[in-house]
Amino acid sequence: MPPSHQLNHTRLLEYLKYTLDQYVENDYTVVYFHYGLKSLNKPSLKWLQTAYKEFDRKYKKNLKALYVVHPTNFIKILWNIFKPLISHKFGKKITYLNYLADLGQHLKYDQLNIPQEVIRHDENLWRKQKGKLPPVVKVPPPRPPLPTQQFGVSLQYIKDKNKGELIPPVMKETVSYLKSKGLQVEGLFRRSASIQTIKDVQKLYNQGKSVNFDDYHDIHIPAVILKTFLRELPEPLLTFDCYDHILEITNVESCLRVTRCKQIIQGLPEHNYVVLKYLICFLHMVSQESIYNRMTASSLACVFGLNLIWPQKGTTSLSALVPVNLFTELLIDFYTNIFNSRTVPDDTQNTEQEVHIRL
Repeated sequence: MPPSHQLNHTRLLEYLKYTLDQYVENDYTVVYFHYGLKSLNKPSLKWLQTAYKEFDRKYKKNLKALYVVHPTNFIKILWNIFKPLISHKFGKKITYLNYLADLGQHLKYDQLNIPQEVIRHDENLWRKQKGKLPPVVKVPPPRPPLPTQQFGVSLQYIKDKNKGELIPPVMKETVSYLKSKGLQVEGLFRRSASIQTIKDVQKLYNQGKSVNFDDYHDIHIPAVILKTFLRELPEPLLTFDCYDHILEITNVESCLRVTRCKQIIQGLPEHNYVVLKYLICFLHMVSQESIYNRMTASSLACVFGLNLIWPQKGTTSLSALVPVNLFTELLIDFYTNIFNSRTVPDDTQNTEQEVHIRL
């Protein structure tokens, strides 16, 4: 950052909030590279306190982790000063990492755009502390999936292991449960759940064991599991090939966008089309209950957009969020118009019939 006397910190806070507003409806992680903060550009303690208060529950509820890379004594002193003001739950999300190599153990390191200045600083720290260059951060090779694996494997793999069933068991069971007990729950899909509980449920599914969501007494757990299943597919449900086409939806005249959405969807592989139709049919049903659950097509699109499509390399840019969410919103709002020309399996037809009954 520039020297403090040259920077409008009020505008800086507004910019930070505006940027985060694009992400906070989804589960998200923040990586903060501390290198570059000097005595000339350190923000005041008063501003930091104001910033923490401004980032209320809206920003904290879906934050999964805050990684502070290359922390200094200044950061640690700050922590002690603010510790009485910081909730224990939020404090558990903060992790200090001394080197970039440590960061690679926590997230998909190859998807990060790390500034060259930070990389050089990391190399200098290694030379100073260890007398050599840091190790090259490598993404560990994936383990062979279990025969019963449900998360992190392709739709085809799940189909082959489930006697040719097109709709994955995780999706079928979560959608069925939410249809029966969650359609009128306020904030459905917006609330988070215990990370450990989600991992436990994933483990049960991956081991081929049955999951009874009644045992958890939390309707948001199957909702999070459904989002997690989509997010962990090796290729997004809308496929990598569709990514650039979807980003162009904002360049299409408003009156032609639904037709364009239909054209893009028609180009999907048959299996992806069937699973997508099953999901969007359900989300359309959820949107029809928005007077109770407050989840309109627009709200659902903000939650599901990034779980349905992402680029093959790197992460989704801020500028891509608008077309991705718009495309998803159109799918939900105009479900009947867009998905009306391919035959589908019985499960999808049953869900579709329920939608028409409700309408």
